[in-house]
Formats: sequence, C-alpha cells, structure tokens
Amino acid sequence: MKAADFVYLRAETVEEAVAHLADYGGDARIIAGGQSLMPMLNMRLWRLSALIDVNRVPGLDALHSRGDETVAGAMVRHATLETSPVAAERLPLLAHMIRFVGDRQVRNRGTLGGSLVQADPTGEMPLGCLVLGARAVAHGSGGAREIAIDSFYEGSYATALEYDEMLTEIVFPKHPPHFAFTEFSRRHGDFCVLSVAAVGERAPDGRWRGVRIGLGGVADTPVLALEAAALVEGTRLTDDDIAEASQAALSATDPASDIRASAEYRAHLVPVYVRRALQQLRAHAQGSEHASGNGPGTTGGRHT
Repeated sequence: MKAADFVYLRAETVEEAVAHLADYGGDARIIAGGQSLMPMLNMRLWRLSALIDVNRVPGLDALHSRGDETVAGAMVRHATLETSPVAAERLPLLAHMIRFVGDRQVRNRGTLGGSLVQADPTGEMPLGCLVLGARAVAHGSGGAREIAIDSFYEGSYATALEYDEMLTEIVFPKHPPHFAFTEFSRRHGDFCVLSVAAVGERAPDGRWRGVRIGLGGVADTPVLALEAAALVEGTRLTDDDIAEASQAALSATDPASDIRASAEYRAHLVPVYVRRALQQLRAHAQGSEHASGNGPGTTGGRHT
C-alpha cells in the first residue's frame, strides 16, 4: 500500500515551516528522516494534506554543550547519538540506548525529534529523554515555549504540540553519573515488549540519590516508576532494596495486550526487568569505582 496524495513543501527556516503548519490547520506534518512517519502514511494509518521537509533548515542537527546542559537539535540523527563524542561524554544513556533502535539504515536517517514527536510508547528515545528529565523546545505561530518531557506525551502517538508548532530542540540537564538500560523484544531491532531505564548517583557512603526509573511499553506513554524510585532513594541498593522496588514498579503501569505480548505477560515482566536494571545500575557504580581504583567491582550499564 502507498500513501494517499499529499503536497510536498520544503522549508528553509523554522519560521517558514511553522507558517506552512498553520496554513494547513493540523493537516500537515514535519518530515526529516521519515522512518516512522512514512510507514504510517504508507499503511494509511494517517492521511495528510502536506508534508513539510525541514532538512535544509540550518542548526536543527546540532549537538552541543551549554554549561551543565546538553542541547540536541530536533534533527540530530540517531547515528550521531551513536557515534558522537559529545553524546558519549554527556548523554551516555542515550548513546547506549540508541543501539537498540531499528537497524543501521533506520539510525542513519531517523532523528531524535522524530522519535519524540512520534510518541511511540515502546520507543527507546522517548523513554531515555523522560528518565533524563529533558525539556522540549517548540516553535509555533505564537513564538517559542519549553515543555517538560513528562508533560510532552499525552497518549499513545500523541504529544502536547499544537498543530502549528514544531519541535526544534531537546535540552538535557546534567547527566547522572550512573545509568542502566534493559529491554525485551522478540528480535533485536523489533518494537520492544518492555524496556527499563534507570539513572542515579551513589554517594561516597554508598547511599543512592536522584534515582529515576522509567518504563516503556507498559502504558500509553513511557512512565516514571516514582514509587519504586522513592523506595531506593537513600538506600545502598541492596538485593532486598531492589526486590522491594521491583514489585513497587507495577503501580506505575497499565499494560495492554497486542500482537507482541499480553497485558498479563507484560505485568509479569515488569519486576523482572526493573530488578535487572537496578542491578546493572549498582554494577555500573561498582565498575566506575574499580576503574578509578577506589574499590572492587564489575562493569555495568549493559543490556541483558
């Protein structure tokens, strides 16, 4: 099946792209990589009057530091997050998670902003940005505004963007020292059944603070497991602490059944994968201490 007819427009500036969006009154979309948008159009899940190409808009593909913050243009390609020294140093969770996005061809064309606007509840990038506490910058007819990522997702494939707004930047606060990510999918690169990302900081006395645990694929949007994170805040992340938090993570979920898994199976997997992620988080801290000569440990932060 092929997409229904649409008008193709090429914008040279953000202002021009916004003007086109306003002209079509919600019946147009921005296209940069098209790795999610075009399949939706080809299957006629969406029918649009116009596509607005922003590949020639300067600056949207920039990735740079701004003090403690890191700013990614909405058109930063997945491949850039995978290979950029800036991403490796300042956004290591995303640099790690990006390896689980599609395949090489998808990562060469797909963009960070496209992933966020697609708002797929199983997507790795929406989950990573949520756990890192990012902010989205949108430009529209009324000017620019910032939207906290935990307010950006309004439902499955739905965001808080107005019809005449386009996402231009994603701003990340200082990255926590330790991170972990794990997901379950039938095959590498498939839409995941469930995913878990976690970040935090371990104090010199071994107690954890700033722990954030995010879940993908278990609700209409990626969600933060707030109760689970609160349970491990200030603890030494012992096996008992992890076991308690893993069960508590279920309170943040509302899984659905689909062709990949039943709701019951997803609920069964939540404590299993939260436990693995928190164990990885602990191991990542131990590995960092070992690398710096401060104590024994093994390298963590890897997919299992």
